[in-house]
Amino acid sequence: MENSLQYVSTQKIQGGKMNESPIEVWERCLKFIKDNLNGRAFETWFIPIKPIKLLNNVLTIEVPSTFYYEYLEENYIDLLSTSLRKELGKDAKLEYSVVMDNSSDSERKIINLPAKDTSDLKSKYNKINEQSREENNIRNPFIIPGIKNIQIDSQLNPSLTFGNFVEGECNKLGRSAGLTVAENPGKTAFNPLFIYSDAGLGKSHLCHAIGLEIKEHHPKKTVLYVDALTFETQFTESTRKNTRNDFLHFYQMIDVLIIDDVHELAGKPGTQNALFQVFNYLHQKNKQIILSSDKPPIELQGMEKRLLSRFKWGLSAELAYPDFQTRVDILKKKIYNDGLDIKEEIIEYIANNATSSIREMEGTLISLLAQSTLTRKEINIGLAKNVVDKLVKNTKKDLSIEDIQEQVCEYFNIPSEQLKSKTRKREIVQSRQIAMYFAKNLTKSSLATIGAKIGGKDHATVLHACKTVNNLIETDKRFKNYIDDIQKRFK
Repeated sequence: MENSLQYVSTQKIQGGKMNESPIEVWERCLKFIKDNLNGRAFETWFIPIKPIKLLNNVLTIEVPSTFYYEYLEENYIDLLSTSLRKELGKDAKLEYSVVMDNSSDSERKIINLPAKDTSDLKSKYNKINEQSREENNIRNPFIIPGIKNIQIDSQLNPSLTFGNFVEGECNKLGRSAGLTVAENPGKTAFNPLFIYSDAGLGKSHLCHAIGLEIKEHHPKKTVLYVDALTFETQFTESTRKNTRNDFLHFYQMIDVLIIDDVHELAGKPGTQNALFQVFNYLHQKNKQIILSSDKPPIELQGMEKRLLSRFKWGLSAELAYPDFQTRVDILKKKIYNDGLDIKEEIIEYIANNATSSIREMEGTLISLLAQSTLTRKEINIGLAKNVVDKLVKNTKKDLSIEDIQEQVCEYFNIPSEQLKSKTRKREIVQSRQIAMYFAKNLTKSSLATIGAKIGGKDHATVLHACKTVNNLIETDKRFKNYIDDIQKRFK
C-alpha cells in the first residue's frame, strides 16, 4: 500500500455545520463550486477529488498528485475557501492528502494562507472559464510556437498497422494484448502495456499499430505517440523556460499515451519524476499507457524504483526473435505489399541467413531489389547470395554494453556479478573502469546509460574511469597490453 504525503492548507472560514460526514459536506461544496466554473474545468479539477475525513472542522481531501495540489492552490483556493466557509464556519480548515510513492517517510507540511477578498468571486471565475475555453493556453510541445494547432497530432505512422504486422509465436502475446487494449483502452488489466524486445524486432511497429487501431475504434480519444528522447527534450526545454506546469498539463490531457524506448530515460531523474507524475495522473483517470523498452522492467537499470513498480502494474509482453516460418511470412508480406514477384527459394535463403532482426532481414531484401535494378540483373539465388555475403555475413554486429562486460570478465576471469556489484576490490574496480572505457569508445550509449549498466554508477564516474584508463595506457606497459588484448576480441 502506498502512503500519502500530507500537505495542509489552513484558511479561516465563516458560518458552521457540525457532525456531518465528509462526503455530505463535500457534495454541498461541489454544488457551489460547479455554479462558479464551466463544465470542463469542474470535471478536470474537482470530480477526481475524494473527501476522506472530517474532524474538528478540518476537511481532508485526496488529490492525485503534487502537481494537482499546486494547481488547486494557485488557481482555486478562493473558491475552495469560500465553499468551505459557507459549510463549516469560520474555523474550517482544508487538508490535502496527495497520493505519492512510498519512497520516504510521510511528512506533514502546513501552509498558513492569508485571508483573501472573495467579494468578486463570480467575476474572477468567469475570467478563468474564458481562459480555459482556449485550448492553446496549454503549450503544445509538438508544434512550432506561433502556429495555432487546436488538434493534437498523434505522431503515428499510418503505414505501421496491424495489417502489416505479421503474427507468429514470437509476438502472439504482445499482438493479442495490443488488440485487446485497442478495443477498450484504459479499461483492461493491461494498463500499462509494457512491450519489450531487442532492437529491430517490431516494438515500434506494434506501438504505432495499437495507436492507429485505437483511433479507428475510438476517434474521439486523444492518442499520442512519443519516443523517450523527445519526451526528455521537451521536459528539459519546459524547465529552461519555466513552463513545466504546461508540459505536465499537456501530457495529462492525453487519453492514450505511447512512449517508445523508455529505457533511454535511465539516469535522468528529473525526466523520470515528470513521467511518474504523468503516469500517476493518467492511470488514476483510467487513461491507457503503452510503453516499450529493450528490456523487461525487472532488468532496467538507472530507473527510479517507484517508476519501475508502476511499469509492473499491467502486462509485460516480450517480442522474441521470429522463427524461420515467421521470417518467411514477413518477407512475403513485404514483397506482396511492394507488388513484387520473388521465387520461394530466394525468400527462404534470405530468411535462413538474415536472422538477427526483422530490420536486418527487410534491409537485405531492399538491398537485393536495389542491386537488381542498378545492375539490370534478374533476382536469382546467385544475386541473393552475393547480397547476403556482403550485407549480413560480413557485417560487423553492433556491440552492446553487455557484450563488452562479458568479454572483460572473461579476460580477467571474474564473475560478471562482481563487475556489477559495489565491491571496492582493486582488481574489480579496474575491470569495471576498463569496461566503461570500451563502452564509451565502442558504443553509442550515453555516459549515464553506461554507468547505470556497469555497477549502477553516474556519468561522472564513467568520465573518471575513462580518464584513469587513458593515463594507465600511457604510463603502464603491462596495462596497455591488457587493453590491446581485449581490443582484439572486439574486431
